[in-house]
Amino acid sequence: MIVYIRQLRQHGQLFLWGCLCCICCLFTSSCSESDDKVDEYANWKARNEAFFATLEDSLKNAPDQWMKIKSYSLDQTTEGKASDYIYAKLISEGEGTDSPMYTDSVRVSYQGRLIPTASKPQGLVFDGTVYGNYDIRTNATTKFLLSSLVTGWITALQHMHRGDYWRIYVPSDLGYGSSATSSIPAYSVLIFDLTLVDFSPVGETMNPFSSRKDVGF
Repeated sequence: MIVYIRQLRQHGQLFLWGCLCCICCLFTSSCSESDDKVDEYANWKARNEAFFATLEDSLKNAPDQWMKIKSYSLDQTTEGKASDYIYAKLISEGEGTDSPMYTDSVRVSYQGRLIPTASKPQGLVFDGTVYGNYDIRTNATTKFLLSSLVTGWITALQHMHRGDYWRIYVPSDLGYGSSATSSIPAYSVLIFDLTLVDFSPVGETMNPFSSRKDVGF
């Protein structure tokens, strides 16, 4: 009887030890996943500011490909701070000669992503009309009222022509600022591959879009 009781105690101790081990493993795994998530976006504001600052060198090294454009909503006659500007790289040029106005509707193809991180070296894709690789010959398109978009987009599109394909870099001040939205953390630089397909003035219906040849693609 005493031996039997001792065996029960031993079995109970083993059972409790096993439970404790399982709890520790789960806790460690949870902490590891949490730590990975924290590391992915650690010092996010500072990292985004540092990334955006490097774009000035890109502009200096290739001024024929890069542009620096001040927010449409600010005084264009004075020098602003760094976050008053977007940077844009010309990927390919369209055949259009005019640009949309603030009150126009625009048809665009785009893909938006964040700056590179450890798990996403090309940047996390958070939105777009693109499935797979960005290809202006096959991308889907969508329409927006230009005035409804973030300031960085409004600024870029008012300088683009039909068929232009730009890669634009929007500082957080001209994007979502200190607010997180969906999969976009606060203080994020927004990177967009952006093609202006067509636009139409307020009160006019945009022409049907059946072929990219319509805009010189």
